Amino acid sequence: MAEAVKTIKAADAALKVIEDWGVDHIFGYPGGSFDDVMNALYDRKDTMKFVQVRHEEAGALAAAAESKLTGKLAVTMGSAGPGAVHLLNGLYDAKHDHTPVLALVAQVPQARMNIDFFQAIDEGPIFDDVAVFNRTATTAEGLPRLIDTAIRQAYKYNGVSVVIIPKNLGWTEIKDNFISTAKNHLAPLYPQPDPVAIDKAVELIKAAKKPIVYFGVGAKKAGAELKAVSEKFKLPLVSTVIAKGIVEDTYPAYMGSTGRPAGKSGTELGFNTDLILWVGNDSPFSIFLFNPRAKVIQIDTDNEKLGKRHNIDLPILADAKTALAALVAKGDELEPTPFYRASLANHKDERAWQASFENDKSEPLRPEPVFAAINKYADDDAVFGIDVGNVNINVMRLLDLKTTQKWTTSGQYATMGYGLPAAVGAKVAFPDRQVFSLSGDGGFAMMSQELLTAAKYNLKTINIVFSNETLGFIEAEQRDDTHQPLSGVDLPDNDWAKVAEGMNVKGYTIRTFDDIDKVFKAAVAADGPVLIDVKLTHEMPMTTQHMFIDPAWQDADKIKEFVTKYQAEDLKPFSAYLKDAEAGKL
Repeated sequence: MAEAVKTIKAADAALKVIEDWGVDHIFGYPGGSFDDVMNALYDRKDTMKFVQVRHEEAGALAAAAESKLTGKLAVTMGSAGPGAVHLLNGLYDAKHDHTPVLALVAQVPQARMNIDFFQAIDEGPIFDDVAVFNRTATTAEGLPRLIDTAIRQAYKYNGVSVVIIPKNLGWTEIKDNFISTAKNHLAPLYPQPDPVAIDKAVELIKAAKKPIVYFGVGAKKAGAELKAVSEKFKLPLVSTVIAKGIVEDTYPAYMGSTGRPAGKSGTELGFNTDLILWVGNDSPFSIFLFNPRAKVIQIDTDNEKLGKRHNIDLPILADAKTALAALVAKGDELEPTPFYRASLANHKDERAWQASFENDKSEPLRPEPVFAAINKYADDDAVFGIDVGNVNINVMRLLDLKTTQKWTTSGQYATMGYGLPAAVGAKVAFPDRQVFSLSGDGGFAMMSQELLTAAKYNLKTINIVFSNETLGFIEAEQRDDTHQPLSGVDLPDNDWAKVAEGMNVKGYTIRTFDDIDKVFKAAVAADGPVLIDVKLTHEMPMTTQHMFIDPAWQDADKIKEFVTKYQAEDLKPFSAYLKDAEAGKL
């Protein structure tokens, strides 16, 4: 007689599949419609951890952040109706930053669907736009295979897969004989670069007078090759915002990013270049940030992205690491051009100008002294969850990332409230690494309840809130872009340290320069989560989008106003550096 096949509840079988794919935790919040999955989580508590966040949006953001930091699938869940809707914001972040996330979404029992039942909504359509794969389970027997398919799709398309599970299905006993396809999952193989295209690229670089590299997260495994190309062909490096950290910030030829969050030197290069080696990036703002007449060599693994953001002269369909290595292997080393020497001098002086404020004792505080402390106290493998707003500007300019550190922000979607859930996701993924969240008071207020999550699981995170009582990024747009009266950007003063203490998190407040070092010493020594409320200046970071600094073509009165406002007396325009370099002075 054949041996009887063991049975298993369908919800347990679904979790077994997720475990097979290397996932050992799920972010979520329980609900009556998800009792079947919560029961399965209890059954499998030795192999699958449930991380109870305080809001489903935070769970989805934590999963998105974890996936971006690890490159692996992360999982979140929400109950029927409101829980499902709450997931959307975090899932859209995952969609826009192209990272694999699986969302398990509860639904009322099948017999109660489509009849105006309690918390019953037509969930499928609300996930159609956000998901690369969006299906509702229809049989208990098919649930584990559906989960397996959803995970494969999330990996294939680097996006969100949604599986909606009617409550009755998870309780149903099914045969425990499904074998997942996880063992068959292999890293993709990319095409080798066309040798003829590589030769053409080298010739274009040699013929250019002002060439640069503009790289994105598609070059995340090619930091060494980016530096090798820079050194051989004397190319300044400029990155997208979210590609910060691929090359260490202290590397002399790395100019940072370009645009509003960026510094002066990277922004100036974009408008002065005559050739761009465009590597693994899909920045939607790039059409505004570069000389439209510049020639472009674009390297990408995705045919759809070639020419998507800028007219290109030479497409190269290949992995960034392989294509850059092929370029380095070709041609002779070039001599530094005046453009290259001017770029390095400009950036060196900009960094020195920023550093000149590190001992500034103004109150409320400037950001430079605080970021100097973060750079000092952050471990070499620290992980940072960065919120959205002026904090992005200060991070891009003042946080000196090492290639051994990690960071994440809400990139193309740019949702406020990202920082604290990202730190939760980071600490769960990297329990032995130091984790920071950095937020403005506007963004932090949106998800501040997740301090309770950090306290519940004693997640040792250092959460920094920069309180300046305004939505600073929006204020700057209203002042500088639309020149309108300030509207709706003011925020009330708040004692975030006291709020933290009420959530069982140790709270500190930094008001003066002398507070900084002693507070950071205490924070890094703490044995649980801490919050640091930094009372920050209301003055806006220097704008690079509306920068008046060059007397050769800009109005003298506007230059004087700009220089006075931003204490920029020590900054010179890029044209001055280029003139000195051409005269042999650099």
